[in-house]
Amino acid sequence: MASPLRIVVIGGGAAGFFSAIRAAECGGGGVRVVVLERGREVLSKVRISGGGRCNLTHACFEARELVKNYPRGSRELLGPFNRFACGDTLDWFGRRGVATKIEDDGRIFPTTDDSATIVDCLQREARRLGVQVLTGQRITALLPPAHPDAAWTVEGAQGQRWEADRLLIATGSSSAVWEMLSGLELSIVPPVPSLFTFNSKDPRLAELAGVSVSFAELNIPGAKLAAAGPLLITHWGLSGPAVLRLSAWGARELAARHYRFELEVNWVGQAMENIIEALNELKADNARRQLGVHPAFELPARLWKRLIGHSGIAPTTQWAQLSKAQLSGLAQLLGASRLPIDGKSTFKEEFVTAGGIDLREINFKTFASKRYPSLYFAGEVLDIDAITGGFNFQAAWTGGWIAGEAMTAGH
Repeated sequence: MASPLRIVVIGGGAAGFFSAIRAAECGGGGVRVVVLERGREVLSKVRISGGGRCNLTHACFEARELVKNYPRGSRELLGPFNRFACGDTLDWFGRRGVATKIEDDGRIFPTTDDSATIVDCLQREARRLGVQVLTGQRITALLPPAHPDAAWTVEGAQGQRWEADRLLIATGSSSAVWEMLSGLELSIVPPVPSLFTFNSKDPRLAELAGVSVSFAELNIPGAKLAAAGPLLITHWGLSGPAVLRLSAWGARELAARHYRFELEVNWVGQAMENIIEALNELKADNARRQLGVHPAFELPARLWKRLIGHSGIAPTTQWAQLSKAQLSGLAQLLGASRLPIDGKSTFKEEFVTAGGIDLREINFKTFASKRYPSLYFAGEVLDIDAITGGFNFQAAWTGGWIAGEAMTAGH
């Protein structure tokens, strides 16, 4: 009787767990799967994601549309997403009793609004398939096979040793693991934060924390970086989907600028000529009304009053009294406010990095290393990241599913 195929998965997050489950499922009784997790519990990021609700994927069911949400990895993920993507994720969890719902912005959550639903499902499936899960395991060395038919040796901090015929790394953003992999002559793209908010002490934002705009356009002059969407003013500056999208696509350039740059904000999301035309129409239609009474462009009242005040116009000014120069100045503030950004703030519970294993090192048909055919990767350990909305989890599910299946192929 042939010996079981020994599969070791380092990292007990979404990608690692999913790959372990898929490998055990495909291998049947012919594989032995062990998950090694450094922390005290597995799936910790799943537990806290989406404010504890777990935004497990997104309602984007076309691979070519889905890849547009990945600043890094879009080209490489197109093939994998044609094999396993958002609809497959919903089907996988649904067949295991997890009911889901699609929210207005396309994010998908369990109907329980509780991440424990997802965690319990994954742990239950791992137990059913006989996956061994060990926590508190800090890995100190990865020793490659001496010849093609030999095994990997994984060494732990307390003298533990595991032999692996197939080894999968799913450790997320781990500098220690990246250093070990670099020692194996694998190329590592230096990591930088990918999703973060912007810090600004501009007086136009003072005391407006909590004010949100449903649609704004942002760009960084001279950087060819732009984004649009909802915008939120915070105690420290600016946040919201538009900012997070801009931070994702600008991760490397903004890091090179040390997060100090000028941000141009179009608060109303319209072209300048349209803003001027709309203001002239308001002036004609509301001649005797005061500017501060009825906010234009559906802007929040506090923000509208702050912008007209900073344009040098008193809120009690009647529209008819507005000079051409004043109207032009107000249009400039509405459509092209320049705000100094002097730092960033990251979401610690949903921290995402740009960087990791260089994608040129990977065969994306299997998620295996081109240099070491028995070494696999999935999740954020790779130089793949996405905007918020469940896309980072989807990359983890996809990579884990394909790698898990590939590790048992031919056995």
